[in-house]
Amino acid sequence: MTRAFVLWLAWATLLAPAWAQNKPIRLIVPYAAGGPIDVTARALAERVKDALGTVIIDNKPGAGGNLGADLVAKASPDGYTIGIAATATHAINPWLFAKMPYDAGRDFAPITQMLRVPNVLVMNADTAQRLKINNLADLVAYAKVNPGRLNFGSGGNGSAGHLAGEMFKRAAGIFAVHIPYNGGNPAQLALLSGQVDFNFDNLATAAPNIKSGKLIALAVTTAQRSSALPDIAAVSETLKGFEIDTWWGLVAPAGTPREVVDRLNKAFTAALGAPETKTRFAMLMAEPVATTPEQFEAFMKKELIRYESVVKASGAKVD
Repeated sequence: MTRAFVLWLAWATLLAPAWAQNKPIRLIVPYAAGGPIDVTARALAERVKDALGTVIIDNKPGAGGNLGADLVAKASPDGYTIGIAATATHAINPWLFAKMPYDAGRDFAPITQMLRVPNVLVMNADTAQRLKINNLADLVAYAKVNPGRLNFGSGGNGSAGHLAGEMFKRAAGIFAVHIPYNGGNPAQLALLSGQVDFNFDNLATAAPNIKSGKLIALAVTTAQRSSALPDIAAVSETLKGFEIDTWWGLVAPAGTPREVVDRLNKAFTAALGAPETKTRFAMLMAEPVATTPEQFEAFMKKELIRYESVVKASGAKVD
């Protein structure tokens, strides 16, 4: 019996009772309570109780999600502190912020992706009627004939809505003026009041106003149409290859033992696959995405590379 095997056996022996004692797991959500990420994290925490024991949600908003993500990166890699990795924290912020407190590619051990939420291009209904814009092709055609006449709002420079708009402008070959607001809610209010012409918003947030007729959904930004709004075309049907959505998942600090990551993955992917979870998340227009740690790691690396050119092209920067 080798010395390395003896040490591993000792570690495994010490680890098993700790998990069996049902020590609470701290799940850091790098955003405020009440939003889609927080709601879904709490739902999963409830569903993994039998497998993992108590999971306590700890909201740590700030610095565009960097504050909470950094707490995860610097936590003890014992499996008792995990957190949320999202589009902003692990794909956008590394290119947006001049100085990052963590390395998105090296400081985390991926567990599983959790969800994917389509973004949707929405237009003020009155504006769309006045300009005779009924679909995405109409919007692109109008913008080409009237460069700079249209504007779009977002939750701020470098936000997901801003970058989606910049990707759209580049893909369509049009120019529209970007108007940043201090958060998603003010941007939505500006759209509803007609101060801006269109926004890229996540489907969960925009859906109530689409259903009420205040906003017109011109296209979803996922590669295919969303099952939540099957009558709404995908941007890719007009602009080939266009695809962008909002995603988040679970990560642990780098160095967390693989057997611990595997146990967390098994519990959370089972919860994501439960019919009750799918039903609940469907109400948020969100699609559960259960992956292996390797699949989530590869996905995040791909997203990080993809957003580099988008952020640089937008000119957005946070010092």
